[in-house]
Amino acid sequence: MKAAIRGASGLEIADLPIPEPGSDDVLARVYAAALNHADLGVLAGHMHGSIGGPGTVLGLEWAGEVVAVGANVGHVKVGDRVMAAGRGALAEYAVADRGRVQPMPRAGMPYDDAAALPVALQTMHDALVTHGGLRRGQSVLVQGASSGVGLMGLQIARELGAAVVVGSSTDPLRRARLADYGATHRVDSRDPHWPEQVREVTSGRGVDLVIDMLSGSVANGNLAATAIGGCIVNVGRLAGQRAEFDFDLHALRRIRYIGVTFRTRSAEEVREVVRRMRDDLAPLLAAGRLALPIAARYPFARVADALALLGAKGFFGKIVVTLP
Repeated sequence: MKAAIRGASGLEIADLPIPEPGSDDVLARVYAAALNHADLGVLAGHMHGSIGGPGTVLGLEWAGEVVAVGANVGHVKVGDRVMAAGRGALAEYAVADRGRVQPMPRAGMPYDDAAALPVALQTMHDALVTHGGLRRGQSVLVQGASSGVGLMGLQIARELGAAVVVGSSTDPLRRARLADYGATHRVDSRDPHWPEQVREVTSGRGVDLVIDMLSGSVANGNLAATAIGGCIVNVGRLAGQRAEFDFDLHALRRIRYIGVTFRTRSAEEVREVVRRMRDDLAPLLAAGRLALPIAARYPFARVADALALLGAKGFFGKIVVTLP
């Protein structure tokens, strides 16, 4: 099979054997794969949890058709159209643990639309609901809301009944589009007054929950924008992995600060994350109320161009690579 791998000097297209599924695995013919920022790190030689190193097949989420299942797989069968968050997505075939593989939400759904969903769905449901404890009527700030994961966070918060949904973006054009995906208010995290703006739209309290994809320079602003007794869930570090942190403000506002990642979770833990997400969100997915915009589609022959656009930023939504 053709696969995009991290070669000795960067991206290479290789001919590899089709992977063999184990007893807990699903093997699928991949028709579309969506890109994530972690792909650039792996391509640059960094590890993403256990993923990385020379010869690694790139890509973390895909959609396709099941061609084989392991003995312990019961929820999908050969011929089913499925989507998954799993390694090795940028290849003609991919194998994933049964817990990561889900039936596509709607009959006739395009593969490229489905490929854009798995990472964002499981990441944001886990952050908002499982760790953030989101309840109807609460207020939420999504930092880095114009990313694919951020846009899904806005939508889930809206659909689950958040009364105030604030989204941040440093780009005025992308910031203007956040309202279409559930944001009731928008802020520019480069504006030094953005924490005050968040407090203004929450009657001076601050938000109940911050979902932070940025970290770095916005860390103390998050503390100032969070209500006393509120919660910050640290999902990403696009603005930096290290920064000053006001421990006194953290204590004064009695904020729960929670870090999440999938890189240190077991297969059983990930299965539970996906199960909870499907239990809560399957009706919304079936109704088409949770979707992500596709910023660009590239054929597999142009995977290098797709990764270049991912690195250049400036796009809105997801970048998808389609396979014949």
